[in-house]
Amino acid sequence: MNLNEEEKKRYHRHIIMPEITAKGQQKLKQAKVLVVGAGGLSSPLLMYLAAAGIGHIGIIDDDVVDVSNLQRQILYQVSDIGKLKVECAKRQLLQMNPLIDIRIYPFRLNNKNVFEVFEDYDLVCDGTDNFPTRYLVNDACVMMNKINVFASIYRMQGQVAVFNAPYKETRSVHYRHIFPSPPQEYKSCAEAGVLGVLPGIVGSIQASEVIKIICGIGMPLINQMLFIDAADLSFQKMNIPYFDYPIEALAEDNHSCNIDDDVEEISNEELYQWYKSEEHFQLLDVREDWERKQVNIGGLHIPLKELEKRWNEVKKNTKTVVYCRSGCRSQTAIELLQSKNEYNQLYNLKGGVLKLDLNQLEQIKKLKQK
Repeated sequence: MNLNEEEKKRYHRHIIMPEITAKGQQKLKQAKVLVVGAGGLSSPLLMYLAAAGIGHIGIIDDDVVDVSNLQRQILYQVSDIGKLKVECAKRQLLQMNPLIDIRIYPFRLNNKNVFEVFEDYDLVCDGTDNFPTRYLVNDACVMMNKINVFASIYRMQGQVAVFNAPYKETRSVHYRHIFPSPPQEYKSCAEAGVLGVLPGIVGSIQASEVIKIICGIGMPLINQMLFIDAADLSFQKMNIPYFDYPIEALAEDNHSCNIDDDVEEISNEELYQWYKSEEHFQLLDVREDWERKQVNIGGLHIPLKELEKRWNEVKKNTKTVVYCRSGCRSQTAIELLQSKNEYNQLYNLKGGVLKLDLNQLEQIKKLKQK
Protein backbone atom coordinates (compact mmCIF):
# COMPACT_ATOMS: atom_id res chain seq x y z
CA MET A 1 0.00 0.00 0.00
CA ASN A 2 2.08 2.88 -1.35
CA LEU A 3 1.69 6.50 -0.29
CA ASN A 4 -0.04 8.84 -2.73
CA GLU A 5 1.22 12.34 -3.46
CA GLU A 6 -1.09 13.99 -0.93
CA GLU A 7 0.10 11.62 1.79
CA LYS A 8 3.73 12.23 0.91
CA LYS A 9 3.19 15.97 1.40
CA ARG A 10 1.18 15.59 4.61
CA TYR A 11 3.62 13.17 6.29
CA HIS A 12 6.82 14.70 4.88
CA ARG A 13 8.33 15.40 8.33
CA HIS A 14 7.94 11.72 9.18
CA ILE A 15 9.23 10.45 5.88
CA ILE A 16 12.49 12.42 6.08
CA MET A 17 13.26 10.91 9.48
CA PRO A 18 15.74 8.02 9.09
CA GLU A 19 13.90 6.16 11.87
CA ILE A 20 10.59 6.21 9.95
CA THR A 21 11.04 6.91 6.21
CA ALA A 22 8.34 6.16 3.65
CA LYS A 23 8.41 2.52 4.69
CA GLY A 24 7.48 3.35 8.27
CA GLN A 25 4.77 5.74 7.12
CA GLN A 26 3.30 2.94 5.00
CA LYS A 27 3.19 0.79 8.14
CA LEU A 28 1.27 3.54 9.92
CA LYS A 29 -1.14 3.75 6.98
CA GLN A 30 -1.79 0.01 7.10
CA ALA A 31 -2.11 -0.17 10.90
CA LYS A 32 -5.42 -0.89 12.64
CA VAL A 33 -5.61 0.63 16.13
CA LEU A 34 -8.56 0.46 18.53
CA VAL A 35 -8.91 3.10 21.26
CA VAL A 36 -11.06 2.08 24.23
CA GLY A 37 -12.61 5.19 25.74
CA ALA A 38 -13.04 8.63 24.23
CA GLY A 39 -12.27 10.82 27.24
CA GLY A 40 -9.31 12.72 28.65
CA LEU A 41 -6.51 10.33 27.71
CA SER A 42 -8.02 9.42 24.38
CA SER A 43 -8.42 13.03 23.24
CA PRO A 44 -4.68 13.73 22.68
CA LEU A 45 -4.05 10.08 21.85
CA LEU A 46 -6.60 10.08 19.03
CA MET A 47 -5.51 13.46 17.73
CA TYR A 48 -1.89 12.39 17.43
CA LEU A 49 -2.74 9.00 15.95
CA ALA A 50 -4.92 10.66 13.35
CA ALA A 51 -2.31 13.32 12.61
CA ALA A 52 0.39 10.64 12.30
CA GLY A 53 -1.60 8.86 9.60
CA ILE A 54 -2.76 5.70 11.36
CA GLY A 55 -4.85 4.32 8.52
CA HIS A 56 -7.62 2.61 10.48
CA ILE A 57 -8.76 3.83 13.88
CA GLY A 58 -11.58 2.38 15.99
CA ILE A 59 -13.16 4.22 18.93
CA ILE A 60 -15.47 2.58 21.47
CA ASP A 61 -17.36 4.57 24.12
CA ASP A 62 -21.03 4.87 25.11
CA ASP A 63 -20.77 8.22 26.92
CA VAL A 64 -21.98 11.67 25.87
CA VAL A 65 -20.11 14.94 26.18
CA ASP A 66 -20.68 16.72 29.49
CA VAL A 67 -19.68 20.27 30.34
CA SER A 68 -17.27 18.88 32.99
CA ASN A 69 -15.35 17.08 30.21
CA LEU A 70 -14.27 20.33 28.58
CA GLN A 71 -11.68 20.99 31.31
CA ARG A 72 -9.40 18.32 29.78
CA GLN A 73 -11.07 16.49 26.85
CA ILE A 74 -9.74 18.72 24.10
CA LEU A 75 -11.52 16.88 21.29
CA TYR A 76 -14.84 18.47 22.22
CA GLN A 77 -16.52 21.87 22.06
CA VAL A 78 -19.43 23.48 23.91
CA SER A 79 -21.63 22.66 20.91
CA ASP A 80 -20.91 18.93 21.48
CA ILE A 81 -22.50 18.81 24.96
CA GLY A 82 -25.12 16.07 25.12
CA LYS A 83 -23.86 14.35 21.94
CA LEU A 84 -22.17 10.96 21.71
CA LYS A 85 -18.42 11.30 22.19
CA VAL A 86 -17.55 8.80 19.46
CA GLU A 87 -19.55 10.72 16.87
CA CYS A 88 -18.03 14.05 17.87
CA ALA A 89 -14.54 12.54 17.93
CA LYS A 90 -14.93 11.03 14.46
CA ARG A 91 -16.11 14.33 12.99
CA GLN A 92 -13.27 16.28 14.58
CA LEU A 93 -10.55 13.79 13.60
CA LEU A 94 -11.68 13.57 9.99
CA GLN A 95 -11.58 17.36 9.78
CA MET A 96 -7.97 17.08 10.92
CA ASN A 97 -7.09 14.25 8.55
CA PRO A 98 -9.62 13.07 5.92
CA LEU A 99 -7.14 10.54 4.54
CA ILE A 100 -7.77 7.99 7.31
CA ASP A 101 -10.63 5.63 8.11
CA ILE A 102 -12.44 5.86 11.45
CA ARG A 103 -14.94 3.33 12.77
CA ILE A 104 -16.99 4.05 15.87
CA TYR A 105 -18.70 1.79 18.40
CA PRO A 106 -21.28 3.79 20.42
CA PHE A 107 -21.71 1.22 23.16
CA ARG A 108 -19.96 -0.02 26.29
CA LEU A 109 -17.29 -2.68 25.95
CA ASN A 110 -18.22 -5.85 27.84
CA ASN A 111 -17.30 -9.51 27.98
CA LYS A 112 -19.99 -10.36 25.43
CA ASN A 113 -18.76 -8.06 22.65
CA VAL A 114 -15.05 -7.64 23.39
CA PHE A 115 -13.77 -10.44 21.13
CA GLU A 116 -15.86 -9.28 18.18
CA VAL A 117 -14.73 -5.67 18.58
CA PHE A 118 -11.03 -6.50 19.10
CA GLU A 119 -10.87 -8.98 16.23
CA ASP A 120 -10.25 -6.44 13.45
CA TYR A 121 -7.40 -4.58 15.17
CA ASP A 122 -3.65 -5.12 15.48
CA LEU A 123 -3.23 -3.07 18.63
CA VAL A 124 -5.51 -1.86 21.45
CA CYS A 125 -5.08 1.37 23.42
CA ASP A 126 -6.59 1.47 26.90
CA GLY A 127 -7.76 4.99 27.70
CA THR A 128 -10.39 4.03 30.27
CA ASP A 129 -10.90 5.37 33.80
CA ASN A 130 -12.27 2.33 35.62
CA PHE A 131 -10.83 -0.99 36.76
CA PRO A 132 -13.45 -3.39 35.38
CA THR A 133 -12.80 -2.24 31.81
CA ARG A 134 -9.02 -2.20 32.31
CA TYR A 135 -9.07 -5.83 33.35
CA LEU A 136 -11.43 -6.72 30.52
CA VAL A 137 -9.14 -5.05 27.97
CA ASN A 138 -6.08 -6.73 29.46
CA ASP A 139 -7.55 -10.20 29.64
CA ALA A 140 -9.03 -10.08 26.14
CA CYS A 141 -5.71 -8.85 24.71
CA VAL A 142 -3.85 -11.71 26.39
CA MET A 143 -6.33 -14.29 25.14
CA MET A 144 -6.24 -12.86 21.59
CA ASN A 145 -2.49 -12.06 21.48
CA LYS A 146 -3.14 -8.34 20.99
CA ILE A 147 -0.72 -5.64 22.13
CA ASN A 148 -2.22 -3.41 24.83
CA VAL A 149 -0.81 0.12 25.08
CA PHE A 150 -1.98 1.14 28.53
CA ALA A 151 -2.24 4.54 30.21
CA SER A 152 -4.01 5.84 33.29
CA ILE A 153 -4.34 9.13 35.17
CA TYR A 154 -5.31 10.09 38.71
CA ARG A 155 -5.28 13.62 40.07
CA MET A 156 -1.66 14.68 39.28
CA GLN A 157 -0.18 11.28 38.45
CA GLY A 158 -0.06 9.15 35.33
CA GLN A 159 1.16 5.73 34.19
CA VAL A 160 2.08 4.33 30.77
CA ALA A 161 3.09 0.80 29.79
CA VAL A 162 3.06 -1.60 26.85
CA PHE A 163 1.47 -4.93 27.75
CA ASN A 164 1.41 -8.30 26.01
CA ALA A 165 3.82 -7.33 23.24
CA PRO A 166 6.09 -9.88 21.52
CA TYR A 167 9.24 -10.13 23.61
CA LYS A 168 12.11 -12.48 22.76
CA GLU A 169 10.51 -15.93 22.64
CA THR A 170 7.37 -15.11 24.62
CA ARG A 171 4.93 -12.27 25.26
CA SER A 172 5.74 -9.43 27.64
CA VAL A 173 4.09 -8.82 30.99
CA HIS A 174 0.45 -7.76 31.18
CA TYR A 175 -1.61 -5.69 33.61
CA ARG A 176 -2.22 -8.55 36.05
CA HIS A 177 1.52 -9.01 36.53
CA ILE A 178 1.41 -5.69 38.40
CA PHE A 179 -2.15 -5.66 39.73
CA PRO A 180 -3.43 -9.27 39.93
CA SER A 181 -6.96 -8.26 40.90
CA PRO A 182 -9.04 -5.07 41.10
CA PRO A 183 -9.17 -3.10 44.35
CA GLN A 184 -12.32 -3.42 46.42
CA GLU A 185 -12.88 0.34 46.32
CA TYR A 186 -11.66 2.92 43.87
CA LYS A 187 -12.48 6.37 42.61
CA SER A 188 -12.69 7.37 38.98
CA CYS A 189 -11.44 10.73 37.72
CA ALA A 190 -15.01 11.99 38.00
CA GLU A 191 -14.91 11.29 41.73
CA ALA A 192 -11.24 11.99 42.57
CA GLY A 193 -10.48 14.79 40.11
CA VAL A 194 -7.64 15.18 37.63
CA LEU A 195 -5.32 18.02 36.63
CA GLY A 196 -6.62 19.26 33.30
CA VAL A 197 -3.29 19.19 31.42
CA LEU A 198 -2.24 15.74 32.71
CA PRO A 199 -4.18 13.74 30.08
CA GLY A 200 -2.37 15.74 27.41
CA ILE A 201 1.03 14.74 28.78
CA VAL A 202 0.17 11.08 29.36
CA GLY A 203 -1.95 10.62 26.24
CA SER A 204 0.84 12.04 24.07
CA ILE A 205 3.31 9.54 25.51
CA GLN A 206 0.79 6.77 24.89
CA ALA A 207 0.52 7.86 21.24
CA SER A 208 4.31 7.88 20.96
CA GLU A 209 4.44 4.26 22.16
CA VAL A 210 1.86 3.24 19.53
CA ILE A 211 3.84 4.85 16.72
CA LYS A 212 7.12 3.31 17.92
CA ILE A 213 5.58 -0.15 18.06
CA ILE A 214 4.03 0.08 14.58
CA CYS A 215 7.20 1.45 12.99
CA GLY A 216 9.50 -0.86 14.96
CA ILE A 217 11.65 1.97 16.28
CA GLY A 218 13.04 3.05 19.64
CA MET A 219 12.52 1.17 22.89
CA PRO A 220 8.82 0.84 23.81
CA LEU A 221 7.84 0.44 27.46
CA ILE A 222 7.80 -3.36 27.32
CA ASN A 223 8.18 -5.02 30.76
CA GLN A 224 8.36 -1.51 32.17
CA MET A 225 5.93 1.06 33.55
CA LEU A 226 6.52 4.80 33.36
CA PHE A 227 5.28 6.83 36.32
CA ILE A 228 4.63 10.54 35.79
CA ASP A 229 4.08 12.98 38.65
CA ALA A 230 3.04 16.45 37.52
CA ALA A 231 3.40 17.81 41.06
CA ASP A 232 7.22 17.81 40.85
CA LEU A 233 7.42 16.94 37.14
CA SER A 234 9.22 13.67 37.80
CA PHE A 235 9.42 10.64 35.51
CA GLN A 236 10.38 7.22 36.82
CA LYS A 237 10.52 3.80 35.17
CA MET A 238 9.86 0.57 37.00
CA ASN A 239 10.98 -2.78 35.60
CA ILE A 240 8.31 -5.48 35.78
CA PRO A 241 9.57 -9.06 36.13
CA TYR A 242 8.00 -11.58 33.76
CA PHE A 243 6.53 -14.87 34.94
CA ASP A 244 4.01 -17.24 33.44
CA TYR A 245 0.53 -15.78 34.03
CA PRO A 246 -1.98 -17.26 31.58
CA ILE A 247 -5.49 -15.86 31.15
CA GLU A 248 -7.91 -18.58 30.13
CA ALA A 249 -11.30 -16.93 30.55
CA LEU A 250 -12.86 -13.53 30.98
CA ALA A 251 -14.12 -12.55 34.39
CA GLU A 252 -17.80 -11.88 34.87
CA ASP A 253 -18.79 -8.41 33.73
CA ASN A 254 -18.95 -6.32 36.91
CA HIS A 255 -19.05 -2.86 35.41
CA SER A 256 -22.45 -2.15 36.84
CA CYS A 257 -21.04 -1.90 40.39
CA ASN A 258 -22.40 -5.35 41.29
CA ILE A 259 -25.83 -4.13 42.37
CA ASP A 260 -26.84 -6.23 45.36
CA ASP A 261 -30.07 -8.21 45.14
CA ASP A 262 -31.27 -6.34 48.21
CA VAL A 263 -30.92 -2.99 46.43
CA GLU A 264 -33.90 -2.13 44.25
CA GLU A 265 -33.32 -0.05 41.15
CA ILE A 266 -35.48 2.45 39.34
CA SER A 267 -34.89 3.53 35.75
CA ASN A 268 -34.95 7.09 34.50
CA GLU A 269 -38.18 6.36 32.64
CA GLU A 270 -39.81 5.04 35.82
CA LEU A 271 -38.66 8.11 37.73
CA TYR A 272 -40.17 10.33 35.07
CA GLN A 273 -43.47 8.44 35.33
CA TRP A 274 -43.43 8.93 39.11
CA TYR A 275 -43.21 12.65 38.54
CA LYS A 276 -46.03 12.59 36.01
CA SER A 277 -48.31 10.57 38.29
CA GLU A 278 -47.39 12.79 41.26
CA GLU A 279 -46.11 9.79 43.21
CA HIS A 280 -45.04 10.76 46.74
CA PHE A 281 -41.29 10.20 47.11
CA GLN A 282 -38.07 11.96 48.04
CA LEU A 283 -34.78 12.27 46.18
CA LEU A 284 -31.37 11.93 47.83
CA ASP A 285 -28.33 13.20 45.93
CA VAL A 286 -25.03 11.78 47.29
CA ARG A 287 -22.70 13.51 44.83
CA GLU A 288 -20.23 16.28 45.60
CA ASP A 289 -21.17 19.97 45.52
CA TRP A 290 -19.43 20.63 42.20
CA GLU A 291 -21.28 17.74 40.54
CA ARG A 292 -24.66 19.02 41.71
CA LYS A 293 -23.95 22.44 40.19
CA GLN A 294 -23.52 20.78 36.78
CA VAL A 295 -26.62 18.55 36.80
CA ASN A 296 -29.31 18.99 39.43
CA ILE A 297 -32.59 17.08 39.49
CA GLY A 298 -33.33 18.26 43.00
CA GLY A 299 -33.89 16.51 46.29
CA LEU A 300 -31.97 16.42 49.54
CA HIS A 301 -28.22 16.80 49.02
CA ILE A 302 -25.89 14.88 51.34
CA PRO A 303 -22.50 13.92 49.84
CA LEU A 304 -21.73 10.25 50.48
CA LYS A 305 -18.76 11.11 52.71
CA GLU A 306 -21.12 13.02 55.03
CA LEU A 307 -23.99 10.52 55.08
CA GLU A 308 -22.70 8.55 58.08
CA LYS A 309 -23.14 11.67 60.23
CA ARG A 310 -26.23 13.12 58.54
CA TRP A 311 -28.35 10.06 57.74
CA ASN A 312 -31.06 11.22 60.18
CA GLU A 313 -31.87 14.05 57.77
CA VAL A 314 -33.37 11.52 55.35
CA LYS A 315 -37.10 11.09 55.93
CA LYS A 316 -38.18 7.66 57.12
CA ASN A 317 -41.21 5.74 55.88
CA THR A 318 -41.01 7.51 52.53
CA LYS A 319 -40.12 6.16 49.11
CA THR A 320 -36.57 7.38 48.52
CA VAL A 321 -34.69 7.49 45.22
CA VAL A 322 -30.94 7.78 45.81
CA TYR A 323 -28.76 8.98 42.95
CA CYS A 324 -25.18 9.83 42.05
CA ARG A 325 -23.23 10.14 38.81
CA SER A 326 -23.25 6.49 37.70
CA GLY A 327 -25.17 4.48 40.30
CA CYS A 328 -22.21 3.22 42.35
CA ARG A 329 -22.04 5.69 45.22
CA SER A 330 -25.84 5.66 45.49
CA GLN A 331 -25.73 1.90 46.06
CA THR A 332 -23.23 2.42 48.88
CA ALA A 333 -25.51 5.07 50.36
CA ILE A 334 -28.49 2.71 50.26
CA GLU A 335 -26.51 -0.02 51.99
CA LEU A 336 -25.55 2.47 54.70
CA LEU A 337 -29.17 3.53 55.22
CA GLN A 338 -30.30 -0.11 55.26
CA SER A 339 -27.79 -0.82 58.03
CA LYS A 340 -29.64 1.64 60.28
CA ASN A 341 -32.71 -0.64 60.22
CA GLU A 342 -34.95 2.41 59.99
CA TYR A 343 -35.37 2.71 56.23
CA ASN A 344 -37.24 0.76 53.61
CA GLN A 345 -38.49 1.63 50.12
CA LEU A 346 -35.03 2.69 48.98
CA TYR A 347 -34.39 2.80 45.23
CA ASN A 348 -31.10 3.23 43.37
CA LEU A 349 -31.37 5.40 40.23
CA LYS A 350 -30.01 3.02 37.61
CA GLY A 351 -26.98 4.43 35.80
CA GLY A 352 -27.18 7.69 37.75
CA VAL A 353 -27.37 11.10 36.09
CA LEU A 354 -25.07 9.84 33.31
CA LYS A 355 -28.03 7.94 31.88
CA LEU A 356 -30.51 10.77 32.20
CA ASP A 357 -32.28 11.68 29.00
CA LEU A 358 -31.65 15.42 28.59
CA ASN A 359 -35.15 16.01 27.22
CA GLN A 360 -36.69 14.14 30.14
CA LEU A 361 -34.54 16.17 32.53
CA GLU A 362 -36.07 19.37 31.17
CA GLN A 363 -39.56 17.85 31.44
CA ILE A 364 -38.88 16.84 35.06
CA LYS A 365 -37.86 20.41 35.87
CA LYS A 366 -41.12 21.68 34.37
CA LEU A 367 -43.15 19.11 36.29
CA LYS A 368 -41.46 20.15 39.56
CA GLN A 369 -42.33 23.79 38.91
CA LYS A 370 -46.08 23.10 38.66
